[in-house]
Amino acid sequence: MEDRKAPGRALVVGGSIAGLSCAHALIAAGWEVRVIEKSLSPPSSSPAGAGLSLDPQAREIVSSWLSDPTILHDSSLPLDIELLQFVNGKKDRKIVARDDNFNRRCFHWTDLHSLLYKALPPDTVLWDHHFLSLIIPENKASVRIKVKIPHTDEMKEFSGDLLIAADGSMSLIRRHFLPDHKLRYSGYSAWRGVYDFSEDISSDTIDSIRSAYPELGKCLYFDLVYGNHCVLFELINKRLNWIWYFDAQEPDIKGRSVTMKVNQETIEKMHTEAQRMWSSELAQLMRKTKDPFINAIYDSDPLPQLFWDNVVLVGDAAHPTTPHCSRSTNMAVLDAEVLGLCVKKWGAGNLAMALQEYQSIRYPVISRQVLHSRHAGRLKQGLPLQDNTVFNPKEAGKEEAAGILHKSLPFFYKAPVSMDQ
Repeated sequence: MEDRKAPGRALVVGGSIAGLSCAHALIAAGWEVRVIEKSLSPPSSSPAGAGLSLDPQAREIVSSWLSDPTILHDSSLPLDIELLQFVNGKKDRKIVARDDNFNRRCFHWTDLHSLLYKALPPDTVLWDHHFLSLIIPENKASVRIKVKIPHTDEMKEFSGDLLIAADGSMSLIRRHFLPDHKLRYSGYSAWRGVYDFSEDISSDTIDSIRSAYPELGKCLYFDLVYGNHCVLFELINKRLNWIWYFDAQEPDIKGRSVTMKVNQETIEKMHTEAQRMWSSELAQLMRKTKDPFINAIYDSDPLPQLFWDNVVLVGDAAHPTTPHCSRSTNMAVLDAEVLGLCVKKWGAGNLAMALQEYQSIRYPVISRQVLHSRHAGRLKQGLPLQDNTVFNPKEAGKEEAAGILHKSLPFFYKAPVSMDQ
């Protein structure tokens, strides 16, 4: 019988933050890891072009993977405050809810990805490798994958004890096991952009936006209007991240990305609508932002399971979620940590027990958080709930309004990482 302490070999499909997090967690467990990623090279700018926030638990985990944990702090800005306000006209704002103990830190996607990537051993990630298919032999003792290198048309095959699917919300590996599973369109999409003002520090745009949003640099702002809402916060290195959610019919998604580039005519229409919808300061910020893009907002009902034999889902492949509770990256980091602890505990010879324990720990958490995020999005967007009521930010009472703060999220303060918690 194989020694339960023997090191295993893991294949990770997907080199985004979820995949790199799994690489770190499995290496920490003593495993050999190979990450398969279709991108040509490490990204110099975010494919999603956006900011994200990490909670204290996720930050502690990520810090444990870095040789210098202070780098994580130095690559981010604080989000001490969460503030939701109803915008009634161009200038009139009413505070709907506020949390002065938010305790998050915000990052640009590329900055966090770069920290994780550079902390891995050399050659852990194979760039320009496109996953094609997987094969589980009859004895189920291993898993093989086939990949293609497009620029050479070369085909390769890799084998491991464990296959980790970190290939995103439109996961090909998930489709292999759940071919009829469909994502759920939320009923709205989002304009997104990052405004770089590093060479424009004293401009009228920055002066006016800081006047209108005086707590930028430590606050996560939500502007709510009927049928729309907007998110605004500051990133390190003089950047402002904004997201504008708007009701829209489901787009015709081509390929495997929910991010859509748009033409200049569409951008100009957005600018015109922003001038009508938002304050002049926010509309000007949007107009100054280069290359804004659209994200179609999808999530998924909880999957029936998270693993099959020696194949396991993590990150958005396991739990596609809406972004309203800042969960996607945080859940991916926790997935990786729990998976690493489970395989370290059980060893390569007892993967069935390890993956069952991973599922038992993570499934209740991610299921509740995905559904709560869905609910929060409908509240903020003013869409009908199951009882056909609609959240009215102008009239909401204190208790009702508190229900849309992040801290109403299940496991907001801490999620279990073992069966003992």
